[in-house]
Amino acid sequence: MNRLFADGEVIVLVDKVGRRHRVRLRAGERHSIHSGLIQHDDLIGKPEGVVVKTQLGARLLAVRPTFAEQVTGRRRQTQPIYPKDLGAILVGADIYPGARVLEAGTGTGALTMSALRAVGPTGAVVSYEAREDFLEAATRAIVDTMGAIPPNLSLKLGDVYAGVEETEMDRLLLDVPEPWQAAGTARSAVRPGGILFAHCPNVSQVQRFFDCLREVRGFGMLEAYELLQRGWTVRGRSMRPSHRMVAHTGFLCFARRLAEDELFEPEGEGFR
Repeated sequence: MNRLFADGEVIVLVDKVGRRHRVRLRAGERHSIHSGLIQHDDLIGKPEGVVVKTQLGARLLAVRPTFAEQVTGRRRQTQPIYPKDLGAILVGADIYPGARVLEAGTGTGALTMSALRAVGPTGAVVSYEAREDFLEAATRAIVDTMGAIPPNLSLKLGDVYAGVEETEMDRLLLDVPEPWQAAGTARSAVRPGGILFAHCPNVSQVQRFFDCLREVRGFGMLEAYELLQRGWTVRGRSMRPSHRMVAHTGFLCFARRLAEDELFEPEGEGFR
Protein backbone atom coordinates (compact mmCIF):
# COMPACT_ATOMS: atom_id res chain seq x y z
CA MET A 1 0.00 0.00 0.00
CA ASN A 2 1.37 3.40 -1.01
CA ARG A 3 0.70 5.55 2.05
CA LEU A 4 0.66 9.30 1.54
CA PHE A 5 2.97 11.56 3.54
CA ALA A 6 1.26 12.68 6.73
CA ASP A 7 1.55 15.62 9.11
CA GLY A 8 4.13 14.76 11.79
CA GLU A 9 5.92 12.11 9.70
CA VAL A 10 9.70 12.06 9.25
CA ILE A 11 10.85 12.00 5.62
CA VAL A 12 14.13 12.37 3.75
CA LEU A 13 14.75 14.92 0.99
CA VAL A 14 17.51 13.92 -1.44
CA ASP A 15 19.17 16.60 -3.58
CA LYS A 16 20.87 16.19 -6.96
CA VAL A 17 24.29 15.39 -5.45
CA GLY A 18 22.89 12.79 -3.06
CA ARG A 19 22.79 14.84 0.12
CA ARG A 20 20.02 13.72 2.47
CA HIS A 21 17.98 16.11 4.58
CA ARG A 22 15.90 14.62 7.40
CA VAL A 23 12.65 16.57 7.85
CA ARG A 24 9.65 16.15 10.14
CA LEU A 25 6.59 17.41 8.28
CA ARG A 26 4.45 20.01 10.02
CA ALA A 27 1.47 21.71 8.42
CA GLY A 28 2.19 25.36 7.62
CA GLU A 29 5.95 25.08 8.17
CA ARG A 30 8.80 25.19 5.70
CA HIS A 31 12.29 23.71 5.46
CA SER A 32 15.27 25.76 4.38
CA ILE A 33 18.34 24.31 2.64
CA HIS A 34 21.14 25.91 0.64
CA SER A 35 19.14 25.59 -2.59
CA GLY A 36 15.98 27.26 -1.29
CA LEU A 37 12.79 26.62 0.67
CA ILE A 38 10.42 23.66 0.67
CA GLN A 39 6.86 24.17 1.91
CA HIS A 40 5.75 21.25 4.09
CA ASP A 41 2.22 21.64 2.75
CA ASP A 42 3.59 20.79 -0.72
CA LEU A 43 4.53 17.34 0.63
CA ILE A 44 1.76 16.44 3.07
CA GLY A 45 -0.75 14.25 1.29
CA LYS A 46 1.65 13.42 -1.56
CA PRO A 47 2.92 9.90 -2.39
CA GLU A 48 6.41 8.70 -1.51
CA GLY A 49 8.85 9.21 -4.38
CA VAL A 50 7.46 12.60 -5.42
CA VAL A 51 9.91 15.22 -6.73
CA VAL A 52 9.41 18.74 -5.33
CA LYS A 53 11.03 22.07 -6.18
CA THR A 54 12.31 24.87 -4.00
CA GLN A 55 11.32 28.45 -4.81
CA LEU A 56 14.72 28.68 -6.56
CA GLY A 57 13.92 25.75 -8.85
CA ALA A 58 16.09 23.08 -7.20
CA ARG A 59 14.60 19.57 -7.43
CA LEU A 60 14.51 17.19 -4.46
CA LEU A 61 13.25 13.64 -4.16
CA ALA A 62 11.04 12.95 -1.11
CA VAL A 63 11.14 9.44 0.38
CA ARG A 64 10.68 7.76 3.72
CA PRO A 65 13.92 6.95 5.57
CA THR A 66 15.16 3.38 5.33
CA PHE A 67 15.87 1.43 8.49
CA ALA A 68 19.61 2.04 7.97
CA GLU A 69 19.02 5.79 7.76
CA GLN A 70 16.85 5.71 10.86
CA VAL A 71 19.44 3.98 13.05
CA THR A 72 22.42 6.06 11.88
CA GLY A 73 20.84 9.42 11.11
CA ARG A 74 20.09 10.61 14.65
CA ARG A 75 22.16 12.10 17.44
CA ARG A 76 23.61 9.36 19.62
CA GLN A 77 25.55 8.86 22.84
CA THR A 78 27.20 5.60 21.85
CA GLN A 79 28.89 4.27 18.72
CA PRO A 80 26.33 2.37 16.61
CA ILE A 81 26.86 -0.89 14.78
CA TYR A 82 26.83 0.23 11.16
CA PRO A 83 24.32 -1.03 8.57
CA LYS A 84 27.04 -2.86 6.63
CA ASP A 85 27.62 -5.00 9.73
CA LEU A 86 24.00 -5.35 10.85
CA GLY A 87 23.00 -7.50 7.89
CA ALA A 88 26.05 -9.73 8.26
CA ILE A 89 25.33 -10.18 11.97
CA LEU A 90 21.75 -11.29 11.30
CA VAL A 91 22.91 -13.82 8.72
CA GLY A 92 26.06 -14.92 10.57
CA ALA A 93 24.14 -15.44 13.80
CA ASP A 94 21.27 -17.02 11.83
CA ILE A 95 18.58 -14.97 13.55
CA TYR A 96 15.34 -16.46 12.26
CA PRO A 97 11.58 -15.85 12.70
CA GLY A 98 10.50 -17.13 16.10
CA ALA A 99 13.98 -17.10 17.65
CA ARG A 100 14.55 -16.12 21.29
CA VAL A 101 17.39 -13.59 21.27
CA LEU A 102 19.30 -12.22 24.24
CA GLU A 103 21.28 -9.02 23.72
CA ALA A 104 23.75 -7.26 26.01
CA GLY A 105 24.65 -3.66 25.31
CA THR A 106 21.46 -2.04 24.00
CA GLY A 107 23.48 1.04 23.05
CA THR A 108 21.73 2.97 20.28
CA GLY A 109 19.13 0.24 19.81
CA ALA A 110 20.25 -0.41 16.21
CA LEU A 111 21.08 -4.09 16.72
CA THR A 112 18.07 -4.48 19.02
CA MET A 113 15.69 -3.28 16.32
CA SER A 114 17.45 -5.33 13.65
CA ALA A 115 17.01 -8.47 15.74
CA LEU A 116 13.35 -7.61 16.34
CA ARG A 117 12.73 -7.31 12.61
CA ALA A 118 14.41 -10.68 12.05
CA VAL A 119 12.61 -12.68 14.77
CA GLY A 120 9.20 -11.29 13.78
CA PRO A 121 6.10 -11.26 16.00
CA THR A 122 6.54 -14.91 17.02
CA GLY A 123 10.05 -14.37 18.38
CA ALA A 124 11.33 -12.43 21.37
CA VAL A 125 14.25 -10.13 22.17
CA VAL A 126 15.58 -9.40 25.67
CA SER A 127 18.14 -6.60 25.83
CA TYR A 128 20.33 -5.68 28.80
CA GLU A 129 22.03 -2.29 29.20
CA ALA A 130 24.29 -1.44 32.14
CA ARG A 131 23.88 2.34 31.93
CA GLU A 132 20.52 3.87 32.70
CA ASP A 133 21.08 6.95 30.48
CA PHE A 134 21.96 4.72 27.51
CA LEU A 135 18.88 2.58 28.12
CA GLU A 136 16.65 5.67 28.22
CA ALA A 137 18.18 6.98 24.97
CA ALA A 138 17.77 3.58 23.28
CA THR A 139 14.15 3.42 24.43
CA ARG A 140 13.46 6.81 22.86
CA ALA A 141 15.16 5.73 19.61
CA ILE A 142 13.13 2.53 19.43
CA VAL A 143 9.86 4.36 20.06
CA ASP A 144 10.78 7.01 17.47
CA THR A 145 11.58 4.35 14.84
CA MET A 146 8.96 1.69 15.61
CA GLY A 147 6.19 3.83 17.10
CA ALA A 148 6.19 1.99 20.45
CA ILE A 149 8.05 -0.67 22.40
CA PRO A 150 6.91 -3.95 20.77
CA PRO A 151 5.31 -6.49 23.13
CA ASN A 152 8.00 -9.06 22.28
CA LEU A 153 10.84 -6.74 23.37
CA SER A 154 12.02 -6.59 26.97
CA LEU A 155 14.48 -3.81 27.90
CA LYS A 156 16.35 -4.41 31.15
CA LEU A 157 18.80 -2.38 33.20
CA GLY A 158 21.50 -4.82 34.26
CA ASP A 159 25.09 -6.04 33.98
CA VAL A 160 25.51 -9.08 31.75
CA TYR A 161 28.94 -9.71 33.29
CA ALA A 162 27.20 -10.54 36.59
CA GLY A 163 24.84 -13.02 34.91
CA VAL A 164 21.25 -13.03 33.63
CA GLU A 165 18.10 -14.91 34.54
CA GLU A 166 17.39 -16.08 30.97
CA THR A 167 18.32 -19.62 29.92
CA GLU A 168 17.89 -21.75 26.81
CA MET A 169 18.16 -18.71 24.54
CA ASP A 170 18.64 -19.39 20.84
CA ARG A 171 21.07 -16.51 20.28
CA LEU A 172 23.20 -14.13 22.36
CA LEU A 173 24.43 -10.84 20.87
CA LEU A 174 27.19 -9.03 22.76
CA ASP A 175 28.02 -5.39 22.09
CA VAL A 176 29.83 -4.61 25.32
CA PRO A 177 33.31 -3.20 26.08
CA GLU A 178 34.72 -6.49 27.44
CA PRO A 179 32.78 -9.41 25.93
CA TRP A 180 35.19 -11.95 27.42
CA GLN A 181 33.75 -11.13 30.84
CA ALA A 182 30.39 -12.45 29.61
CA ALA A 183 31.76 -15.86 28.58
CA GLY A 184 30.35 -17.54 31.69
CA THR A 185 26.98 -15.89 31.17
CA ALA A 186 26.97 -17.07 27.56
CA ARG A 187 27.60 -20.66 28.58
CA SER A 188 24.64 -20.66 31.00
CA ALA A 189 22.23 -18.59 28.88
CA VAL A 190 22.58 -20.13 25.40
CA ARG A 191 21.07 -23.52 24.55
CA PRO A 192 23.17 -26.26 22.92
CA GLY A 193 23.40 -25.52 19.21
CA GLY A 194 22.73 -21.83 19.81
CA ILE A 195 24.96 -19.08 18.46
CA LEU A 196 26.98 -16.47 20.33
CA PHE A 197 27.98 -13.20 18.65
CA ALA A 198 30.30 -10.45 19.87
CA HIS A 199 31.31 -7.17 18.26
CA CYS A 200 34.98 -6.38 18.93
CA PRO A 201 36.58 -3.08 17.75
CA ASN A 202 40.15 -4.42 17.65
CA VAL A 203 41.89 -7.75 17.12
CA SER A 204 43.38 -7.96 20.61
CA GLN A 205 39.82 -8.02 21.96
CA VAL A 206 38.98 -10.83 19.53
CA GLN A 207 41.90 -12.86 20.82
CA ARG A 208 40.99 -12.30 24.46
CA PHE A 209 37.34 -13.13 23.82
CA PHE A 210 38.15 -16.38 22.05
CA ASP A 211 40.72 -17.31 24.72
CA CYS A 212 38.02 -16.94 27.38
CA LEU A 213 35.58 -19.07 25.38
CA ARG A 214 38.26 -21.76 25.18
CA GLU A 215 38.85 -21.48 28.91
CA VAL A 216 35.20 -21.86 29.97
CA ARG A 217 34.76 -24.55 27.28
CA GLY A 218 31.46 -25.57 25.75
CA PHE A 219 31.92 -23.57 22.53
CA GLY A 220 33.04 -24.47 19.02
CA MET A 221 33.33 -23.16 15.47
CA LEU A 222 34.97 -19.91 16.58
CA GLU A 223 35.10 -17.47 13.69
CA ALA A 224 35.93 -13.78 13.22
CA TYR A 225 35.92 -11.48 10.20
CA GLU A 226 35.55 -7.84 9.20
CA LEU A 227 33.62 -6.20 6.36
CA LEU A 228 34.72 -3.31 4.15
CA GLN A 229 32.19 -1.38 2.07
CA ARG A 230 33.20 0.67 -0.97
CA GLY A 231 30.66 2.33 -3.21
CA TRP A 232 30.97 2.95 -6.96
CA THR A 233 29.86 5.85 -9.11
CA VAL A 234 28.16 4.66 -12.31
CA ARG A 235 27.09 7.49 -14.59
CA GLY A 236 27.04 7.05 -18.35
CA ARG A 237 30.47 5.77 -19.40
CA SER A 238 32.02 6.97 -16.18
CA MET A 239 32.66 4.18 -13.68
CA ARG A 240 34.93 4.70 -10.69
CA PRO A 241 35.15 3.71 -7.03
CA SER A 242 34.01 6.26 -4.50
CA HIS A 243 36.66 8.48 -2.97
CA ARG A 244 35.51 7.47 0.49
CA MET A 245 34.61 4.06 1.87
CA VAL A 246 33.29 2.54 5.09
CA ALA A 247 36.34 0.53 6.08
CA HIS A 248 37.03 -1.20 9.40
CA THR A 249 34.31 -0.66 11.99
CA GLY A 250 34.79 -3.83 14.04
CA PHE A 251 35.36 -7.56 14.03
CA LEU A 252 32.30 -9.82 13.91
CA CYS A 253 32.91 -12.83 16.15
CA PHE A 254 30.76 -15.96 16.23
CA ALA A 255 30.75 -19.24 18.17
CA ARG A 256 28.39 -22.22 18.56
CA ARG A 257 27.29 -23.55 21.95
CA LEU A 258 28.12 -27.23 22.30
CA ALA A 259 26.03 -29.86 24.09
CA GLU A 260 28.94 -30.68 26.40
CA ASP A 261 31.66 -28.56 28.00
CA GLU A 262 34.23 -29.39 25.37
CA LEU A 263 36.08 -27.37 22.75
CA PHE A 264 35.64 -28.01 19.04
CA GLU A 265 37.77 -26.07 16.60
CA PRO A 266 38.19 -27.64 13.15
CA GLU A 267 41.46 -26.78 11.49
CA GLY A 268 41.68 -24.71 8.34
CA GLU A 269 41.30 -21.06 7.48
CA GLY A 270 37.85 -19.92 6.45
CA PHE A 271 36.00 -22.76 8.22
CA ARG A 272 32.23 -22.28 8.21
